[in-house]
Amino acid sequence: MTDDWRKRSLKELYRLTGQIFSQIPELARLWGGAYQALNFADVPFTPLRKPLYECRLALITTGGVHRRDQEPFDMSDPHGDATYRRIPASTTLHELTITHDYYDHSDADRDLNILFPLELVRHLVNRGIIGSLADSYGFMGHIEPPHLNTLIQQTAPEVATFLKQDRVDAVLLTPG
Repeated sequence: MTDDWRKRSLKELYRLTGQIFSQIPELARLWGGAYQALNFADVPFTPLRKPLYECRLALITTGGVHRRDQEPFDMSDPHGDATYRRIPASTTLHELTITHDYYDHSDADRDLNILFPLELVRHLVNRGIIGSLADSYGFMGHIEPPHLNTLIQQTAPEVATFLKQDRVDAVLLTPG
């Protein structure tokens, strides 16, 4: 068995598992109940210090959303892709796409707002409910070791630095 064959087999297994979980939600709930998530002793929660109508908001998704002119997420690595894609605040929904094989995103393909509510946030900004929209970020969910360390130690801190530089007050996280 070659390493390439193992990678392709594992990737196909993950894709098939995602399809099965989409069709049989109870099975997904059972798997989720047994899943050992990462636990951190200290969670850096920061409450809002000003009203939402004064806040600068960014969207972050693990649904594999990115601009069509950006490099797609690497779906050939069964351990995932720990990189991110910066999505400028001026991006339209028509300029976006999803690269992620491990969940059924057919509904989001028809209306990306259900996964990445860009138009809704713009509407809330226009109504004065949210102060402004900053650049947003797309990640691919399903990241396993060894890429998990890259995500925790490099990629996420890099995006956090960009968010601080952009004076972002709040982030709306959406899963894939």
